[in-house]
Amino acid sequence: MLNHLYYIQINNMKIAFHGAARTVTGSKQLLTLKSGRKYLLDCGMFQGLGPETDSLNRTWGFTPGEIDCLILSHAHIDHCGLIPKLVKDGFKGKIFCTPATKELTAILLEDSAAIQKEDIRYANRKRIVEGGSYLAPLYDEEDAKRAFDFFHTVEYDTWFAIDENVQVMFADAGHIVGSASVHLTIKEDAKQSRLTFSGDVGRYRDMILKSPETFPQADYILIESTYGNSLHDAEVNTTDLLLPWIEKTCVQKKGKLIIPAFSVGRTQEILFSLNQLELENRLPALDYFVDSPLSMAVTETVKKFGHLFNKNIQKVLETDNDPFAFRGLKYIRSVDESKSLNFRNEPCVIISASGMAEAGRVKHHISNNIENSRNSILLVGYCEPHSLGGRLMAGAKEATIFGVLHEVHAEVGSIRSMSAHGDYEDLCQFLACQDPRKVKKLFLVHGEYDVQTAFRERLIKKGFVDVEIPERHYEIGLG
Repeated sequence: MLNHLYYIQINNMKIAFHGAARTVTGSKQLLTLKSGRKYLLDCGMFQGLGPETDSLNRTWGFTPGEIDCLILSHAHIDHCGLIPKLVKDGFKGKIFCTPATKELTAILLEDSAAIQKEDIRYANRKRIVEGGSYLAPLYDEEDAKRAFDFFHTVEYDTWFAIDENVQVMFADAGHIVGSASVHLTIKEDAKQSRLTFSGDVGRYRDMILKSPETFPQADYILIESTYGNSLHDAEVNTTDLLLPWIEKTCVQKKGKLIIPAFSVGRTQEILFSLNQLELENRLPALDYFVDSPLSMAVTETVKKFGHLFNKNIQKVLETDNDPFAFRGLKYIRSVDESKSLNFRNEPCVIISASGMAEAGRVKHHISNNIENSRNSILLVGYCEPHSLGGRLMAGAKEATIFGVLHEVHAEVGSIRSMSAHGDYEDLCQFLACQDPRKVKKLFLVHGEYDVQTAFRERLIKKGFVDVEIPERHYEIGLG
């Protein structure tokens, strides 16, 4: 991948792509006006890219102190994870997001700081043995807390001014609670431009959330493309896909079912599905462990924003005051409790972050259970191909975890329909409110290049004339 800076039409408004460009993580798009004011759309962390990951997260491609404000689409770490480092490196502007995004981001960033501290401790032991120098974490817990002095919240569907020439509106993107597509109206030299950034687009048949909202006609669109060449199975209920894994692993083989799940979104969907099985008297009598203090905190926060749930969940709430709780559910809080699960012989289900199995307690559970054929590892969301989850999903027969090579004897499976990202039909439906002839340029972000290439051809057939797949640090003039 090239890392050159490209400059076109330097006297006009410009957009630069400093992350999630021909890859899925690290979302960072920098809008620079003719006046020189700079607005950052998301400030995400790169994840699951192997040895390259750390260096990518330490290099901006721009100067944080020059950014006038940050507009945050949602709370996933690949969209918000570098905010404390941005502040630490000189950013002094405002950060705009929805109320739910602010609360979730606060929880996730402090957890991210704690995970970095532990990961860096392990990495430094290895570096010293190899004669390398110490690495410092990208930021610590105090940096994460300090960043929240800069946050300002705005509700959905409310236009607000970030300066005298720029108005912004958040619309529900249906991806996770609080997620938004970002819509900007920009006036310069008596000329008005309209730019939309999709953030991550959710599903139109999501189990919990409302469908993505329509949005005003845009001149320029930045749209995610994670599943731009895939269709999720809309005919099969996620609950019915989850049950056979529990029965086969825990009931028949008497093993452990380990489910790596992102704390925001996937964990709540799994809990809701298990709750549905209990309501239907189909839930096997087992222990179901959520081994993630983060997931517990996030689930409690998600419950506070029940008004953002879809009509189906509102109906459930009429008779079930907690759609994420059921018989056999146990939350694991301490590290010692988590470690004790490794010595447990009884069958059980363990749900733990992170979803790509790259960090957190789930990585330890996989390490301790991957060589036992009674056990199963069930992946329920997008996994970057280089991540541990991605390698297992691709059928790896061996996996190195914490420096130890393991043979993969546990059964590995996936439920792709549980992804919070829309497939290409969802993405096309998201764009259906637009007149393609009025869209001057459409940029594909947040996707693997081969996926984006296929999605680009599909969009051209739908009438979008100028569809571009930017490289990292690519900058282009608009206008």
